[in-house]
Parts: sequence; C-alpha cells; structure tokens
Amino acid sequence: MKTRFNTYDIVCVVAELQKLVGMRVNNIYDIDSKTYLIRLQRSEEKQVLMLESGNRIHTTNFEWPKNVAPSGFSMKMRKHLKNKRLEHLRQLGTDRIVDLQFGSGEAAYHIILELYDRGNIILTDYEFTISNILRPHTEGDKVKFVVREKYPQDRARETTAVTKEAMLEILHKAKSGDPLKKVLVPNLEYGPPLIEHVLVKHGFTNATKIGKTFNIMEDIDRLMEALQEAEDILQAAKKEHSKGYIIQKKEERPVTDTNKETEFYSNQEFHPMLFQQHASLPHKEYETFNEAVDEFFSSLESQKIELKAVQQERDAMKKLENVRKDHDQRLVALEKTQNVDKQKAELITRNQELVDSAILAIQTILANQVPWDNIIEMVKEAASKGDPVAQKIKELKLEINHISLYLTDPYEEPDSGGESDDSDSDKLPPMTVDIDLALTAFANARKYYDKKRFAAKKQQKTLESQSKALKNAEKKTKQTLKEVQTITNINKARKTYWFEKFFWFISSENYLVIAGRDQQQNELIVKRYMKPNDVYVHADIHGASSVVIKNPSGQPVPPKTLNEAGTMAICYSVAWDAKVVTNAYWVWGNQVTKTAPTGEYLSTGSFMIRGKKNFLPPSHLILGLGFLFRLEDGCVERHLGERKVLTQNEEDALGIEASEQSKDEVEVEILDESDEEETKEETTVTDAADKENSAGKPEKEENIQEDVTEESKDHPEKSSDDDDEEDAKFPDTQIKIQHFAGTKINILTEPSNIGNKLKDEDIDNVIYLGDDKPIIVTSKGSKSRGNSESKNKKPKDQDKKVEFKESKQQQIQQKRGQKSKLKKIKEKYKDQDDEERKLRMDILQSSGSSKDNKKNKKNKDGSSDVKRKQEPRQPRPVVPKEPGEEGDDEEPTVQADVDMIDSLTGIPVTEDELLFAVPVVAPYNTLSNYKFKVKLTPGTGKRGKAAKTAVAMFLKERTVTPRERDLLKAVKDEQLARNIPGKVKLSAPRLQNLRK
Repeated sequence: MKTRFNTYDIVCVVAELQKLVGMRVNNIYDIDSKTYLIRLQRSEEKQVLMLESGNRIHTTNFEWPKNVAPSGFSMKMRKHLKNKRLEHLRQLGTDRIVDLQFGSGEAAYHIILELYDRGNIILTDYEFTISNILRPHTEGDKVKFVVREKYPQDRARETTAVTKEAMLEILHKAKSGDPLKKVLVPNLEYGPPLIEHVLVKHGFTNATKIGKTFNIMEDIDRLMEALQEAEDILQAAKKEHSKGYIIQKKEERPVTDTNKETEFYSNQEFHPMLFQQHASLPHKEYETFNEAVDEFFSSLESQKIELKAVQQERDAMKKLENVRKDHDQRLVALEKTQNVDKQKAELITRNQELVDSAILAIQTILANQVPWDNIIEMVKEAASKGDPVAQKIKELKLEINHISLYLTDPYEEPDSGGESDDSDSDKLPPMTVDIDLALTAFANARKYYDKKRFAAKKQQKTLESQSKALKNAEKKTKQTLKEVQTITNINKARKTYWFEKFFWFISSENYLVIAGRDQQQNELIVKRYMKPNDVYVHADIHGASSVVIKNPSGQPVPPKTLNEAGTMAICYSVAWDAKVVTNAYWVWGNQVTKTAPTGEYLSTGSFMIRGKKNFLPPSHLILGLGFLFRLEDGCVERHLGERKVLTQNEEDALGIEASEQSKDEVEVEILDESDEEETKEETTVTDAADKENSAGKPEKEENIQEDVTEESKDHPEKSSDDDDEEDAKFPDTQIKIQHFAGTKINILTEPSNIGNKLKDEDIDNVIYLGDDKPIIVTSKGSKSRGNSESKNKKPKDQDKKVEFKESKQQQIQQKRGQKSKLKKIKEKYKDQDDEERKLRMDILQSSGSSKDNKKNKKNKDGSSDVKRKQEPRQPRPVVPKEPGEEGDDEEPTVQADVDMIDSLTGIPVTEDELLFAVPVVAPYNTLSNYKFKVKLTPGTGKRGKAAKTAVAMFLKERTVTPRERDLLKAVKDEQLARNIPGKVKLSAPRLQNLRK
C-alpha cells in the first residue's frame, strides 16, 4: 500500500497548493509527533494544510483529532508563524523537499518539509538558520541538522536532462538479467509509477530484463522516447492542476445475514493520473489530486476496521471448514480402524496353531522364571536355528504381557489347479499383530472383532451426530459473522466526542461536567473550555482535578449539579485511595485566573481564585459505571427532558407519588372551606398568640412531625361577607401517616355546609372530633365527595402538605394541648380582617429574627414562592466577557455542546434506534435512572477487571435487547476503565450469582 509522496506527486500537489499563497496563518496544531495542521485564512476563505514528516503535504477538509495539549514544536511554530502570510511554496530542485516561506524580508520564516527516508520538518529564519527541528541528526562529518546551524539549500538534486549517452552508461553498468524498471528508478526523478507507465506504453513490461528481453543498442531509441514522454508529463504537471485517482483492490468476503455483499474494495494507491498499468484495476476519480489524497488518508482508519472485519470473517469460515474436515477425517479413520481390526482378527484365526504355540512357548519360559533379557536372547537363538514360531515373534512386550507376531495369510499362495475360492477381496495383507499372552488365539481374535464392532458403532454415532454438529458449527459461525459485521458498523458510526479526552459526565440536570486527567489537561480545560458563565469546582486536597460545569444558559446552576461536580473533584484525588471524606468548593469562571501575585509563580495546572469560595457539603466516595446510548436524530425528541432541573412542586409530586405506592399508607386531609386572598407565611404549626406576645419571635408548637410547609389558598369566587368565624384563616394541610389499614380520612375544618361536601351515603361514615371537625372514613381506593370537590377547587401548588410517621395507636389522636390552642387562636383572631392581619405579619417579619427572614415573601403578582428548607445558596448568572484573543482556539459553541449531549440517553426504550454506546463514570446518584449501572467505591479490585465484570453482568440482564447487547460488546476494553479513578470495589444486585 502506498503511503508517501513520490516526486511526481510533489510536483502536482505544489502546483495545486499555489492557491494558498497570500493566506495568513491563523493557528497551528499537532495531531501526533509527525503530523501538523496549519490553519490558513484570507477574509472569509479558510484552508487547513496538513504536513506529515516523510509522507505527505496536502489540504484537508476532514476534522482531525488534535492533541490534548500542543507540543513544543507546535508552540514554537505558533510563536514565529502566527498571523504571517504564506509568501512562497516551492519544491527544492527535483528532490522530495518542499519549502514554505511565511513573511518577507528579515521577518521571514521557512518551514522545510522533507518527504523521503525518515522525513523531517525544519523551522528556519530568513537566512535559513535552524530555529527548531523535528528530528535532529547528522549527515556525514560536516552537515549537521541541529538548532543554530544553517540548512544546506544546495543538498537538493537539480533537474538534469537525460541524454542518450548518459542512459547508455547507466544501462551498461547494470548487471545482465536485471529488470529494466529496477535499473531506471534510482537514476531518474520521475518516480516508479510514472516510469512504469511510460515503459508499458512503449512496449516494455515488468518482465523486461537487460541483456535478455531488452537489447541495449536496438531498444535504446524506444526507451529514450518513453523517457521523453515522462519528462513532458512532469513539466505539464507544473503548469496545470491534475485530477486525482485512488486505485483499489477487490477483497472477497463471505455472505452473512446482515451483509449480502461478497466484495469489498480497499484503497491501495493514490496518483495524479490514471497510469497505463492501473487502467484495468478498480479505481475512483476525483476532481483534484488534493481531494484524492485527503480521501485516501482520512479513510485509512475505517478501512483498517473493514479489513479487520474481513479477516475475522475469513477466520470464522476457516474454523467452519476445519470442523467439516475434522469430521471427514474422523470418519475415514474409523473406517480404516475397522478394516485393520477385522484383518488382524482373521489373520489370528487363520494362524490359530501358530499363535497358540507362540503363547504357550512364552508362557512356559515365564513360568520357569527366566529373566526377560534371557528370554529375548532365547527367542533370537531359536529363530536363527529355524524355529517357525520364533521366526514369527518380532517383539516381546512383556511389561504389558503382550508379544508381536508377524502373521501372513496361509491361503494366499495360488493353487495351480485353481481350486482356491478366495477372491481378491478376501486376501489378507501380512502385518504385525499384538497378541495378549493371557488369552488364547480365539480370544485374541474375538478381542479384535470387538474393537471392530466398537469402531463401527462409533462411526454410526459420528454419522448421526455429524449433521447436528455441522449445523451447530454453522450457526455459531453465522453468529460470529453477524457480530463481526455489527461491531464493524458500530465502530464506523462511533463518534469520539471532544470531551471524552477528559474525565466527564452529564449531570442529572443535563449539565456537561468535565475534569482534567493531569496538570496539562487542567490547564487546557480552564484556558480553552471554561467560559465566564461556567462554574469552576475544586477541592483543597492533593491531586484533585479542576472540574468545570458547562453552563450554556448563564442561569444559576442547581445545587444538585454542584454537589455532583464536587463529588467528582473529590473522587479524582488522593482521597479515593486514602478513603477520606472531605468537601469541595465552587466559584464562577471569571474568578479563576492564571495571574499570580507579585513575586510568585503558578505551575502548570495551578490557578488563583479571586473572591469568595462557596463550599459544598462533604462528598461520599461513591461513583457509578453506566452506559449512555447515542440516539438516532429522529429519536432524540422522545427523551428530551429526562435530565432536567426539578422544581419544588415536581419534587413534592415525586415524593407524593412515591409515598402513595406504600400499601400501609393512611391519608389525613384537612379541608378548609374559608377563602383567603393574602399569602400565608411559610412556617411550622405555631400558636399565633405566642407570636404576638413574643414580639416577632415565634415559638413552635410541640413537634407534630419532621417537615412542615404551608401555602395559602386563593378562591376569588368566595363572597366577602363571610361569618366572623370564617375570618379565622388557617393553613390547609395534608397529613400522611403510616398505618397498616388502607383507610383514608378527610377532616373538614368547618361544620357548616357539610351536606354540600358529603354524599348521602357518606353521612354514616362521619366522625366528629372534640373541636366539631367532621372526619370522613372511607376504604382505601374510594373517594369522598368532599375530598374530590375540595381538590378540584384548589389551585395547583396551594395545598400545604405535612408528612410524618406514627404508630398505629397515634394515627388519629391530637397532640396534648393542640385542641385548646386552636380554640384560643379562633377566639383571639375572629375579629381580625385581612388587611390588619397583613400589617401584623409585616411587623413580625421586620423584627430582625433570622427565622423570620427565611419566610416567603409575596410576589408582585400575588403569587408566592415556597423555598426549600435549608436550601443551599445558588450561583447567580454572570455576564459573559467579550471574546478575547484565544477565540480562534476555542472549541465549538456552548449551545452546540448542549444539543450534542441531548442525543445521549441512559434510559433507552424499545422503539429507539441506537447507534453506539458510550461508557460513563459519574457520581452514583447521577446514574440512578440509567438502565445499566453499577456502584464503584474504593477497594482493592483492579479497575479493568471490574469494568469487564460490569459489562458481563449487563449482558446477562433479562431486559437487555439484542441491539443493546451488540452495542455493549462493541465497546473497547480501554474505553471502559479509563475513567475509573483507581482500585475499586464493585457493588451491584446479583453480582455474587454472576461470579459463581
């Protein structure tokens, strides 16, 4: 496979790259230690020039993965070339050396690209003094390619006309029998493909050899015509652009259920013209040579994946073929064994007397206790004397009580009278037969017959099982081929996201969180990826990563996401191995700076924090390993909102829904008929009289339960001329207590209009408490009219809910003193109107009590916001700064990042079309809704083994679909464990069963 430019390629590409002259250098990146990208720009026109030491130079339209941090060579080129104009781009002589000049006069710098041997990239000043060099070395004793040395411009070979005399001299120096092409290539600068093209065109094949099929004196003129045509092609390429061609090779592949194509075309070579020797081969044509080269090298990786798949398919088919051959050989061996055993048995039968005599002779000697060595000598001596029995004994195997006899068919000799009835098939070949000394001749013959019958039975079983075994092998092969094809397609579709080079996860509220793996990445994240709106999270502990929460909206980042990022910062530090629980802190992106105080120096990955640090609660060292699945674009909308910020009402609803799932639950709902336009304060159940007497320092009533929140009701349809008793406003509260009986109890705070609230059949179920409040007792699942109507009247988010657990005996009982306090409150405030009550509450709130300052304030529109109890401080949005000088280096916009992560889901459904799976390591509570997840805590297990165990467990899940199983199998092992912080302990349901 061709992987580097020849001279003709360089001539063509240099002519085409002249369009870049006049463009300015925007930036320089490195892909690896040998490959660099130069981004050029002229007004709105942009181009990316790729340089690979020793191999190629061309423009590219593909997005190549850049190194995480620029190399020293890239930084040096950026320093000297950034914002300079490309003034000249030329080939030095006819050699494979390209000179790029940036800037002019004494401010000029040159990049010299060597495309031969091991290659090189050299940065020089206007006098060709080397400023930096990719591969320092020395040629000979005088020429040194090191910094501060002059680059020798005259080292490139110049164009020289090929004369007839010079060619004759070259041909005469060649050895007789050398191929003509082999002799010309090192002495001419046209390149092997072009030389072969003109030779084939003028009748010289690759088999043409000097002194044999090529006569120097007779064929020299025809050769010179061919070389002149090569010169004309080379000169024409300097003046006009050439097309591009990729030469391909057809690869045969087996047919599978998922792949009906039996052919695969792999790219082999790229050329600026379709040469004569390639005309009959499959090829692709492109408008320019640059396009062909760019396509060739950009498809190398996918082509490697495809070629690997073809090889795996061939191996699978080879295994199937080996199974078939093995069965055939086994049947042949069994057939042969039967024939041999049958012949041995018949030879023993036909030589019965001889066999019995040999057995008797050896047994007699053994009975006389003759040593084994002496027995061997006695047999040899008897054989030499002409004993017929001794002559048949070929070997004594006394250790196993056997002897070997050489037996022949006594009836083999033809009868002159033709009386023999034996046919050719009955003739037995002579052979050595093992005889058991413990058995008679007939018993030995029977033993061989038994062996023959056993082999026959085995052959029959093999024949019967052959079809089944081959079917199983074919099924397994087809499954292997299917998996290979599926994994190949997944790997082709697999897109490596820009954030995967860091530690990362997507928070439970759809914020992208990234962290550095080392000091260089910490530096990169803060300098390139962090915006003023983003949040920086860190911990004051050795080895903690710099964590950045991407905040595209600029809105306050919810506390849940902040805590998850804090957990990430702690876990990726020495706290993981030391098993130390500590806390992290967060600041805004504009509080982080690289500017050190006077006289101090900040090392790589270190930053200064300006302003206040906002500390987070201590984080537990609990991570999770899960999988996100890339959705087809049409399926993204189905999963929008599965990671979102939950409001207080949604959290309450989730809490109610979870609590209603309990079988032992009893609901006690207090329904207040009174209407109120003013918003009540968030408070616990207290004695209002005590509030007034204590000058704004409310005293809490005896603890009824753990968390109590209240909210007002607004019923505009209520008339204003209510009874005085109805002016006493109390919060509507729903109380849930744990109980074993499925019973629902509704409590009405006012006895009036009971008939309007209750059905006739419910009257018998009413129980009056001591304060004349009716309680409706109904079975679980049934609904009282009063309850349903009250709920329909209430606007959303205005019912105050109280949840607590009590024993069975305390389910309906009031706390001691509660009844009398409620009566006092009614009596005291029965004449108080709404305006007076509002003024009183304002006075109480302004008293300076810290508890009152935490109460809810009424909004301008009359609505009220219920704050969470002890809610952590939320970050405020920051106005983003204007883009600075590093704008060109930044990654795609933040909004693009958000759109991209929306296409990843951890909760796939059957209707989804999934493209590939992405492993993710995140705080465990972030993965709570994921379909595939395991818990990771500090331990002693190796992270690679833990990751493989987790995947094996996922593959055995009953709910896993075939597509999900294929996607999980396609994930590479190195991707699974690379984000696990260290040695871990794996925790998951049914994990012990899997290990067993």
